[in-house]
Amino acid sequence: MKLSSVTNARLAGGGDRVVWGAGLFALGGFADRVGLTEALSAAVPPRGERAPVHDRGRVLVHALLMLAGGGEACTDIEHLRAQRELFGDVASDSTLYRTLTGLGASGAAALLGAAAAVREPLWASADRSRPLVVDIDSTLVEVHSENKAGAAPHYKGGFGFHPMICSTAQGEPLWLKQRPGNAAANHIGDHLEVLDAAVAMLPAPDAAGHREGDDPDLVERPLVVRIDTGGCSAKLAEGLRDRSIGYAISARSAPAIQAAIRGALGEPGRWHNAPKRPDQRKRRGAQVAELTDLADLSGWPERTRLVVRREPLHPGAQRSLFPSENFRYWGSCTDQTGHPAQLDKLMRSHADIEDAVRRLKDSGLARMPFTDWHANSTWAAMCMTGLALVGWFQTACLTGALAKAAPKRLRWQLWHLPALVCHSARRVLLRLPEQHPGARALLAIAHPR
Repeated sequence: MKLSSVTNARLAGGGDRVVWGAGLFALGGFADRVGLTEALSAAVPPRGERAPVHDRGRVLVHALLMLAGGGEACTDIEHLRAQRELFGDVASDSTLYRTLTGLGASGAAALLGAAAAVREPLWASADRSRPLVVDIDSTLVEVHSENKAGAAPHYKGGFGFHPMICSTAQGEPLWLKQRPGNAAANHIGDHLEVLDAAVAMLPAPDAAGHREGDDPDLVERPLVVRIDTGGCSAKLAEGLRDRSIGYAISARSAPAIQAAIRGALGEPGRWHNAPKRPDQRKRRGAQVAELTDLADLSGWPERTRLVVRREPLHPGAQRSLFPSENFRYWGSCTDQTGHPAQLDKLMRSHADIEDAVRRLKDSGLARMPFTDWHANSTWAAMCMTGLALVGWFQTACLTGALAKAAPKRLRWQLWHLPALVCHSARRVLLRLPEQHPGARALLAIAHPR
């Protein structure tokens, strides 16, 4: 018996009525409804005396759809051009190239500013009684060409860029600062610059009182930033205090920290069992303690607390704050109130930004396709805006697993959904294959109950 992994169907041309990308069609319609297309059109006005053939807002939204669908370069826009029934008259790859390279130094701010204009009404119903938590982290983007401006060797021995990113705790990107590969991960000025720019991208009630020099009485919603050991600096904490921004910063190994941990070893009553996160298995033996009274924090702002966590050593454990053969120690400096176990949970959740970075790299940030510095900065901002658009769509339109699905699953199950083009009563209908796992989700969006 001859084994076969497919049926005996044969391939043939002539399927002009079949299109793919019904999910991207729904995403583009959502971008129009929330006003992103108009916001991008206003942010990128036409240059020259004559209006361009392709409105720049539509060009950029089509580029965002291309990134959501897995595109990595301007040439990938040609896949949308082949689906005229869904996306209309799509600009060519050369037009997209000219659009992105022609924005110059203001391109990144224009795109992220347009996203901020859309964010304002989308966040109107947000619960502002709870603090807004944001995360800052940097990541490495490898490139394989010495001709890209700003590309440089980095601390891991590779070559490329080292952008710094700020996003909300839920993974919504706010700001990205393009940096050369040799930029330092612990650059305090970059942390504050990125945070100030991210605050400017927040709706007015969330940003009030959090700019440098603002009156603390203007604060309408508390803002807390989480940073890894690259930001472990009393100077950075002072800058955050000047902006009325709370902080939770991973502690860096230092003599004062080690002395505090050493002093707590003989006080078993100081340590409390650490609760597990809902999405993680409990690591047996994990404990948390506050060591503020044992540590020299004289250089830090008032009300700074030192919270340390310890857990039994396990294979693959990272560096420890304190040399021990039995435990791995790590902790954070924070000005937040609450039980040490709650503060430890707050700081550990900073790891969620790794998911946001991974989604960004799976949405175009893994490549810097231009040789020009500003064009690559605009590309990175476009990746941020595209991920924000997808996140808004997931929150507003999807439920269940798809509401939190990663880009790869969305492409397989939703964005690349095929459809049959039909005409009825002078209207165009897209008939979805009922056996496709994403058809039901897309039909629920089109015909809500």
